[in-house]
Amino acid sequence: MAVLPSVQMSGSAENPDVILIDGSSYLYRAFHALPPLTTGDGRPTGAIKGVVSMVRKLVQEHAPRHLAVVFDAPGPTFRHELYEPYKANREAMPDDLRAQIEPLHALIRALGYPIVSVAGVEADDVIGALVAQARERDLFTLVSTGDKDLAQLVDDHCALINTMSNQLLDPAGVVEKFGVGPERIIDYLALIGDSSDNIPGVPKVGPKTAAKWLVAHGSLDDIIAAADQITGKVGENLRATLDQLPLSRELVRIRCDVELPEPLEQLVPGAPDRAALETLYRDLEFRTWLAELAESGDSGTATPSAVGEVETEVVLDETSLARWVEACRAAEIVALDTETTSLDYMAAELVGVSLSVAPGKAAYIPVGHRYEGAPAQLSWDCVRAALQPLLEDAACHKTGQHLKYDMNVLGEHGVEVEGISHDTMLQSYVLDSTAGRHDLDSLALRTLGRQTIHFEDVAGKGAKQVTFDQVRLEQAAPYAGEDAEVSLCLHRAQWPKLQTDAALRRVYEQLEMPLVPVLSRMERAGTLIDPACLRAQSGEISTRLQELEAEAHAAAGGAFNLSSPKQLQEILFDRLAMPQRHKTPGGKPSTAENVLQELADEGHELPQLILEHRGLAKLRNTYTDRLPEQINPRTGRLHTSYHQAVAATGRLSSSDPNLQNIPIRTAAGRRVRQAFIAPPGRVLLSADYSQIELRIMAHLSGDEALCAALSGGEDVHRATAAEVFRVPVAQVTSEDRRVAKAINFGLIYGMSAFGLARQLGGIPRHEAQGYIDRYFERYPGVRDYMERTRAQARDAGYVETLFGRRLHLREISARNPARRQAAERAAINAPMQGTAADIIKRAMIDVDAWIRGERPPALMIMQVHDELVFEVDADALEDCRAEILARMSGAADLAVPLIVEAGSGPNWDDAH
Repeated sequence: MAVLPSVQMSGSAENPDVILIDGSSYLYRAFHALPPLTTGDGRPTGAIKGVVSMVRKLVQEHAPRHLAVVFDAPGPTFRHELYEPYKANREAMPDDLRAQIEPLHALIRALGYPIVSVAGVEADDVIGALVAQARERDLFTLVSTGDKDLAQLVDDHCALINTMSNQLLDPAGVVEKFGVGPERIIDYLALIGDSSDNIPGVPKVGPKTAAKWLVAHGSLDDIIAAADQITGKVGENLRATLDQLPLSRELVRIRCDVELPEPLEQLVPGAPDRAALETLYRDLEFRTWLAELAESGDSGTATPSAVGEVETEVVLDETSLARWVEACRAAEIVALDTETTSLDYMAAELVGVSLSVAPGKAAYIPVGHRYEGAPAQLSWDCVRAALQPLLEDAACHKTGQHLKYDMNVLGEHGVEVEGISHDTMLQSYVLDSTAGRHDLDSLALRTLGRQTIHFEDVAGKGAKQVTFDQVRLEQAAPYAGEDAEVSLCLHRAQWPKLQTDAALRRVYEQLEMPLVPVLSRMERAGTLIDPACLRAQSGEISTRLQELEAEAHAAAGGAFNLSSPKQLQEILFDRLAMPQRHKTPGGKPSTAENVLQELADEGHELPQLILEHRGLAKLRNTYTDRLPEQINPRTGRLHTSYHQAVAATGRLSSSDPNLQNIPIRTAAGRRVRQAFIAPPGRVLLSADYSQIELRIMAHLSGDEALCAALSGGEDVHRATAAEVFRVPVAQVTSEDRRVAKAINFGLIYGMSAFGLARQLGGIPRHEAQGYIDRYFERYPGVRDYMERTRAQARDAGYVETLFGRRLHLREISARNPARRQAAERAAINAPMQGTAADIIKRAMIDVDAWIRGERPPALMIMQVHDELVFEVDADALEDCRAEILARMSGAADLAVPLIVEAGSGPNWDDAH
């Protein structure tokens, strides 16, 4: 990557080095502010013309060295993770506006202007990251926007211009407009909130009050510290929202450290694509611009860029199929993808197979398109006969995106795929699990800078979406061929990066890739469940829900809708005068679960009844009612999907159903496990790692006392209690042990004294700090490990598991204390949680190899957290138990024993 040399900044607002255009902001404003325009056939074009006119004018006036038009990418961002209601009150995008997005992007690109849009990142944050890059290079940036949030970026290197009002904001202009300088805009925005983004502020505090407070006190933190001194209703409102203000500040803060697909150096205005412009101007009926183009010279000689275009051959005869099979045989690696009728791999019908062996070229072999007028296609029997030797040949190396799904589908259609050497989703995940989404479209944009054809583009959206067998071949083939070809290009881009890093390569080659076929076999094996048992539980839950409703009505003094937050607010806080702990964004007292739990802990009856009602209703709706519906009619079993590339730490997750979330802390939740049963003649065997993260902490820290406690087979929580409370082990009470357990596990997650105090039932913070201090006195190695890990994370920007997996921590050096401390907590926990994930993956690979090699009467059917569940012949139980325990215990060589506890029974609950 070429890096610009550092130069003395010569740019200014009049002569900027860099122009960044907030395309999303202007698109909305142009749509609502400008007169509507349409083509002769009724297509809207007014917003397109307004935005392009503004962009062209800026470029012509300033001729910047670097330029980008930045748009929001579809989908949620980190702000939605921080605050679920973020932007929840926004109306759906009008169809007339949505229809203008793609032609606008096409027109901007044809003009030669770079577009930047990053999945999972808002346009504001992309602009912030580019401003930061420019600032590092002493370049002046002019940001064209109407968004007040971007005023926080203004300084001597950056100014804003609103081209609709022609208002320029430099540092002095920000003070004049907002009453505070750019360095206080974040605090200002947190105080006033933002109704359009659904960000809560302080009720009744507007721009004038916010500016007055900041001028008087200095910062939001200073205002919070002085909250008791602020009088009147606004003072009351401020004090009522103190807990929410830090969140609001994080929501309005622009992140300037996000990763971008292209560095600033590559964002330069290019030559216009005259042929594309002519086509677009003609199609959109922009006759004036079309005339200008014609007057400026020959408009028909330019060749459109071939980047991202794939030549896909539709294979409809055996001769072409044989030719592609030979090409795959001769290739170093083959990219493979399937097209089906469903995301449920057990129910999906195969519609086609796509292959690619060279960039820019692909084949699509349709076998199941069934729309009216569909051309004759080769039968699956014919295609399988040709492809099966290739696909089942382990010596033929294959790559693809999320190939476990394709393995499952092809396996259910008679082809057991071998030779899967690479998976582009897992390559991206191992390189950086926190970089963003790891789906094909996101990776293509982030890694290759390519916009791909989306499924909705060919199959439609919402209620009008059709299954892939109904998509016409002329649309299906480019989409399917691109999937395979993009996978090949992603492999070529990502695999060299893994090859140069020995630790990451080991994680990829020895853990993630070998696990793919293991998980595929587990998913297809499925597990047997008893629908009658679940139906009985649903009936009992329904009865209990009715009882709880009656009890809640009695406790409230009258009937009400338990699902209505408004009615619950009135009853709890008006009628029953319970303390108001937190506020909703609208300023109403919150009835969220954490609030109800606090009230229940204080002995209030109604919140406890509501919590139990909510928990049981969720259990019924998610599991006891839903699981029977998910039984596959062909196998009679339940088949989950395991996900390798979701949790940042390396842990597996599951969906449809989510096995990880079946509650085990309540009797009703544990009963759900009773419905997971063994078939006649077999039993379920559950093998669970005991206190694995504590054992990993002992190994990583090397603390002698902790290692001794775990190596000696002691009750580690009782031993810790004896150390912390300075009493003999025999005198440790159950309460002492409870406190020690909270400390042992809390410190693994980087828990502070404040957090420990809350977990222990609201004890004084100084008392909790005293427990932690005494813990570190007795276990100094743990304290040293934590300090060492924080320092290493700050230096490297990431932490590693025992086996070399990395978790990148982008906030580890953040100026904001809350963000930095959260990253420090993650730095301490990630090596333990990630190492635990690596250990159970190693165990799964080893146990699966034993099952495949020696063929014992056993199936590995589930993985949940630190537990593996097997279906075993009853008469082979003890032999299988011994072998499984030995292999799981030997999955890592730690400084303390790796203990596995195993149980067995006719159902999962009895076995656990």
